Amino acid sequence: MANDKPVQVKAWNEGWLQVKVPLPFSLRYVNSYVLPEPAGGYTVVDPGLHTPEAVAAWESAFEQEGIAFTDIKRIVVTHQHPDHYGLAGLFQERSGAPVWMTEASHSYAVRMWGEHRELGDKLVALFDIHGMPDELVEGVADNLESFLPCVSPQPSVTYMKAGDPFTFGGIEWATIDAPGHALGQILFYDPVSRTLLCGDQVMPDITPNVSLVPDELDDPLDAFMQSLELLSMLDVSMAFPGHRNPFPKFTERCIELKEHHERRLDSIVDLLNEQDRQPATGFELCELLFGTRHRENKHNLRFAMAETLAHLAYLVKRGRIAQVERDGKLFYSRADRQDGNVAY
Repeated sequence: MANDKPVQVKAWNEGWLQVKVPLPFSLRYVNSYVLPEPAGGYTVVDPGLHTPEAVAAWESAFEQEGIAFTDIKRIVVTHQHPDHYGLAGLFQERSGAPVWMTEASHSYAVRMWGEHRELGDKLVALFDIHGMPDELVEGVADNLESFLPCVSPQPSVTYMKAGDPFTFGGIEWATIDAPGHALGQILFYDPVSRTLLCGDQVMPDITPNVSLVPDELDDPLDAFMQSLELLSMLDVSMAFPGHRNPFPKFTERCIELKEHHERRLDSIVDLLNEQDRQPATGFELCELLFGTRHRENKHNLRFAMAETLAHLAYLVKRGRIAQVERDGKLFYSRADRQDGNVAY
């Protein structure tokens, strides 16, 4: 299959390849990393979303680099989001290689896209109780369902565990649990070369989405902030992220991300502290923070809404705002105003 645009492949030290795999939404591409193995063949990290354009890009990249699918010896998925996980099953079919990811990441994938998928229904129910209008809830549900072919076929998965060394590309990597953006996300750190494969946890010029997800962490933003605190202590010469370009100033970026979320938390408190501000639903606060433009893009709306709820959960747990229930919906108000039954 021909690709209309030349695939972007960049060579790094030690024969690494960074392949920019195209995406059909605003992120534009996801980084996949191809690492040569000392005994021959390659490990592929985060192959991307299963679309015809992505498959064509990979075929072009492999032809350009003289690599066959059968040269792939291992497929590593940093986390379960479809733009990282989606092509794992097809790559496994074509290569016969094992797919490695954490059990928590795989559990999300099964609950979202497996035979008895239920997570999508729970997510839109969460949005409903937080005030999202019915027609937008239906649009988000349709958007979630549209990803099913983009993650098919589902791979057979072998589990890895954060904290256990994991070897690929001739490196014994330290594996780091990195929750917040995705429960079960795993990062790979080499203290010798001071190299970090950081998934979507830290990116150079965009902020990772931090979402409240049913049946997972009840305070994902706190987990994310704590993760940034620990990651900022690593000695990193070059970080290889899931999106945008590899970057050197890793600790500084961790600090910037924490400050970004602290400002957003303060903004929510300020909104609710405005004089005569009535209790607001999560959806109303989402649009105050992100605007109304996402109504036309249900993919982005889902992220904006789930991130707003993550910030609200963080503030409620610390007593900075109050959550109240009224007529089957949840509302938020300043901490000294609790109209209704408090429902933490």
